[in-house]
Amino acid sequence: MYGYGGNILRINLSTGEIKKQPLDEVMAREWVGQRGFIAKILWDELKPGIDPLGPENKLIMSTGPLAGTLVPAGGKVSFGAKSPATGIYGESCVGGHIAAEMKYAGYDVIILEGQASRPSYIYINDDQVEIKDAAHLWGKGAIQTEKALKDELGEEFQICTIGPAGEKLVKYACISHDFGRQAGRTGMGTVMGSKNIKAIAIYGSKSIPLADLPATVAKAKEMLQGCFAKENLNEWQDYGTAGVPCWANSIGAFPTRNFQSSYLEGNETLDGKLMRQKMLVTDKGCFGCPSPCGKYCYVPGYDVYVEGPEYETTALIGGSCVFTDIEKVGYLNYLCDELGLDTISAGNVIGFAMECYEKGVITKEQVGREIKFGDVESFKFLVEQIVARQGIGHILAEGVKYAAEQFGGDSIKYAIQVKGLEWSGYESRSAPSNMLAYMTCDLGAHHSRAWSVTHDIAVGRKVLEGKAKKVVDLQHIRPFFDLIGCCRLQWVEIGFELEHYPEVCRLVTGFDYSQEELMQISEKVWNLTRAFAWREIADFGRQYDYPPARFYEEAVTTGPNAGDFIPKEHLDKLLDDYYQLRGWDKNGLPTKEKLNSLGLQFVVEELLKQGRKLS
Repeated sequence: MYGYGGNILRINLSTGEIKKQPLDEVMAREWVGQRGFIAKILWDELKPGIDPLGPENKLIMSTGPLAGTLVPAGGKVSFGAKSPATGIYGESCVGGHIAAEMKYAGYDVIILEGQASRPSYIYINDDQVEIKDAAHLWGKGAIQTEKALKDELGEEFQICTIGPAGEKLVKYACISHDFGRQAGRTGMGTVMGSKNIKAIAIYGSKSIPLADLPATVAKAKEMLQGCFAKENLNEWQDYGTAGVPCWANSIGAFPTRNFQSSYLEGNETLDGKLMRQKMLVTDKGCFGCPSPCGKYCYVPGYDVYVEGPEYETTALIGGSCVFTDIEKVGYLNYLCDELGLDTISAGNVIGFAMECYEKGVITKEQVGREIKFGDVESFKFLVEQIVARQGIGHILAEGVKYAAEQFGGDSIKYAIQVKGLEWSGYESRSAPSNMLAYMTCDLGAHHSRAWSVTHDIAVGRKVLEGKAKKVVDLQHIRPFFDLIGCCRLQWVEIGFELEHYPEVCRLVTGFDYSQEELMQISEKVWNLTRAFAWREIADFGRQYDYPPARFYEEAVTTGPNAGDFIPKEHLDKLLDDYYQLRGWDKNGLPTKEKLNSLGLQFVVEELLKQGRKLS
């Protein structure tokens, strides 16, 4: 089959059984790859109501047809499972080089089933697949583990790992790869840890068959040249997302003091230019990338190396926890990376704890020491408590929603999350479409599916009309890249044209895709993951799409947007518009007509069997 490794690898960790199954061509045509494969397999194979950390859950690693080919930035792989952070569909993608290696070994999907009886890692060398002992790796940091396995197996192996946070089942543990890249969100490292899997190491020596090799080579060259010709390529290569903090602060979108404000005094010291001057060792790119955004840094004040800090880390550790020293942010970034924590959720959780302490919701006796914004030792103490699951860290390890339920008082207003997933790095009380994007993301409060701050600025921040349409469109386009195995940042950041991708998909796979069909497949996956949440949570619906009350009851305190908030009636207007455009009912649930129109009749049947009432 053209464009694919051609196989699904199933590894039953409980029994030790390893099976290689051919990838079904109909599945490839109808679901494309990566998140499409993950969503379909999880729907088909998980029983409703399973424990996300039990052996019944499955951790799926999947990539798309363009990964590992000559197409620019074809280096993405996604991990998916029922999320321990939210209890609904969970998924996170990562770049680096492991997606290509996985395809060269002959696999499009790797499914980990069951639970290993002891610490183990997965060894894949083309057709040789083994479950190996990882006792010597257990307890090591994520970066240490990758180095240890490269020393043991060889540099040619591509490796993803978990740190101690995943071993201890912290709900926002990540999967790490390439010494600083993370599949960070929704607790995929937690699921990997629950299966007693410390790492997955892959080497492949095969080739990927292409439907039209000469035309693919020509098209890939055209795409690369098109990327190189973009006028803002050089600035993006120089700074990556590390160039964003000052801009976000200037427009009042930089989360500050656990989202009490959207503007941080002293933010200019977090600028990417300063990071480059003080810390940069080298630029770093993923497989086939024409615009490498990674910045591998040495933090002189702390004698550590880290990839980053990129924007989201700077926003949630620097802004939300109030650190205005780029070296401190770099060090805390390293600490989270080595321990295996998602920096977005970790920054949220620690900022939340600092605000709760400042406002007397929790006490020194409960915490074990004084904690305060902007104090490195406070952050380090809390992170270590979280990963050890000691003291208050045992509560904070469950995420802000759970912690707020335990702390009580007004703390639920300070728990910045949707559906149990902590909010990523844009304060959006002055950006209604971006607020809606975070509210309705199928994973929880996350920017990867749609990001529309610039749209809010362009058409007017207070305007509500048309905002839902923009979000729906973006929620089809941006996740489309997570079907094909390519990075979206060429399109997002340097303005590379979207219309190239249907053509190159046809040349690689031989499937006669149109732009409209690919967007419809993306919409189909979106409805499937929404239905997955409804299948898992009986009362799922509109109430799960609201942000914390802080955003519609409290005004921004400082900066250019001081005094702004979004009244709840405006949120309801946005949700009404969004649900109507989606073809969902007023409670935000897919209708029978919408599901059938997308070819999801099997979803209708399952939901009816579960006793759900479809409009």
